[in-house]
Amino acid sequence: MGLLQGLLQARKLLLVICVPLLLLPLPTIYPTSEAACAYVLLVTAVYWVSEAVPLGAAALVPAFLYPFFGVLRSSEVAAEYFKNTTLLLVGVICVAAAVEKWNLHKRIALRMVLMAGAKPGMLLLCFMCCTTMLSMWLSNTSTTAMVMPIVEAVLQELINAEEEQLVVGTSSPEEAELMGLDVNNRQTSVELIFVNEDTPTADFTSLMQNKNLNGVPMVTKPVQTTNQQQPKRQHSSQEKSGVLIPSSKNQEPNRKKYRSHHDQMICKCLSLSISYAATIGGLTTIIGTSTSLIFLEYFNNQYPAAEVVNFGTWFLFSFPISLLMLVVSWFWMHWLFLGCNFKETCSLSKKKKTKREELSEKRIREEYEKLGDISYPEMVTAFFFILMTVLWFTREPGFVPGWDSFFEKKGYRTDATVSVFLGFLLFLIPAKKPCFGKKRDGASQEPTQGIEPIITWKDFQKTMPWEIVILVGGGYALASGSKSSGLSTWIGHQMLSLSSLPPWAITLLACVLVSIVTEFVSNPATITIFLPILCTLSETLHINPLYTLVPVTMSISFAVMLPVGNPPNAIVFSYGHCQIKDMVKAGLGVNVIGLVIVMVAINTWGVSLFHLDTFPAWAKVSNITDQT
Repeated sequence: MGLLQGLLQARKLLLVICVPLLLLPLPTIYPTSEAACAYVLLVTAVYWVSEAVPLGAAALVPAFLYPFFGVLRSSEVAAEYFKNTTLLLVGVICVAAAVEKWNLHKRIALRMVLMAGAKPGMLLLCFMCCTTMLSMWLSNTSTTAMVMPIVEAVLQELINAEEEQLVVGTSSPEEAELMGLDVNNRQTSVELIFVNEDTPTADFTSLMQNKNLNGVPMVTKPVQTTNQQQPKRQHSSQEKSGVLIPSSKNQEPNRKKYRSHHDQMICKCLSLSISYAATIGGLTTIIGTSTSLIFLEYFNNQYPAAEVVNFGTWFLFSFPISLLMLVVSWFWMHWLFLGCNFKETCSLSKKKKTKREELSEKRIREEYEKLGDISYPEMVTAFFFILMTVLWFTREPGFVPGWDSFFEKKGYRTDATVSVFLGFLLFLIPAKKPCFGKKRDGASQEPTQGIEPIITWKDFQKTMPWEIVILVGGGYALASGSKSSGLSTWIGHQMLSLSSLPPWAITLLACVLVSIVTEFVSNPATITIFLPILCTLSETLHINPLYTLVPVTMSISFAVMLPVGNPPNAIVFSYGHCQIKDMVKAGLGVNVIGLVIVMVAINTWGVSLFHLDTFPAWAKVSNITDQT
């Protein structure tokens, strides 16, 4: 029994050792470049799927196995680990770090909630819109971790408002205590938590310390919101902390806090909707998720002559998808948890507000007022945020000449050029508003070298997901090895049997397959494994590669049915409002909604936007049929 327990504890180490040994006969019996590349691909894929080693560490396997087997030179492999997309991510993270450091995201979220009121239906729509908008530019995980504490505070106010009304009718606090009402601890502070994007769910437990937020143990850091004008303040939102999925013994007592079944349904509905809205928002921009960044760099590397996909074209294609998904998912969540009485739950009339709704709005307004007036760093961050978006859109809009056409040499500037330049400026601009010709109080005592910039290098380091950078590089290395060794050509020949199926059926099958796989395997690992296969399949069948790659890239993000699907799911589940059966039931509907809308989009406006009705010239260069 002790031996079995020891083997279970060392299962990851055994897997790391045994997998390469068990697969070693493949390159030994077939001493070809294709077999050696397949060996490296299989070992890396098993490490990624099993998470026996960290994803970033597993992505380093091609860096030493490719040179060892003679597939690629060491210098060639190393060049694959730092691409244009890495620079794009660096610039975006600089802006995201500034947004999180100066609490601009919290101001936006609370302002939108105030505009919606406390009606359950409108709260649901407001939180989903707010989360979707933030998730377009921040990571899905950070957005969920930021919005969920605000949602939790609102939910507690909705529930505690009814308790307060009952307490008024009692004669003493003792009577209220006998009724099970928590009189002394009704107020719930809004606290923010942040974790890095695509952190494996299993890693959350390593970051835990014991703290109780609304009956659910998790790690949080309170946000300092007082005196926003202090130039030398250090925001505790800079500190990253983790989230633990509570055990069943912690969740069971948590269910007793609901005073009615309706309260429980509201909590489930609002909690789950945050995870789904974060996923929807991440689809909208090319920088919204790591999967879209991996797709962009792989596509540009595989088809360098294809100047089709950029920030603008992706946004034009995906924005209608996100908008439709947001509306339909809102109806689905409302019907599933709140019923069909939209008139009552979505009314904006002040006359129809209950006491509990008025108290909830008061609580939200108090939290917003704590932020004070908008500060100078917030204004600078918002300006850079908007400027970056405008420059991305206007670089090569397509229908009119962009600002890139003003330069003599074309094609030298990309979206990464804009993001890195603006991100660099954030390290230089002081966080204190300059007062030219005026002497501030205490200015003589303050040395000029002590002025803090909008972001520091430490702020950037805390936000930058280096594991994703290495993971993306590992995917590029695998793709480069597959192409140079001839493995991708061999795979393409094996898929000729699928030529009898229509293109839409092939794309649909691929989308369904990856949406199932990604429920159990991380999104970056899934797309890294499937991209080379689908590219080869498209070239073999003379299908425009974008017709398959774009829907599959979006479908990989639909891991919304299980807590282990992605970190936002785990964060939502950790609050204890919903069970796994709730996530499966609601997530299945969102998954189907997403697949249907994506398939409709790629066959309608996607055809004219990406010219999907023809097999492009830039794909014929790599087509295996032309090579034979």
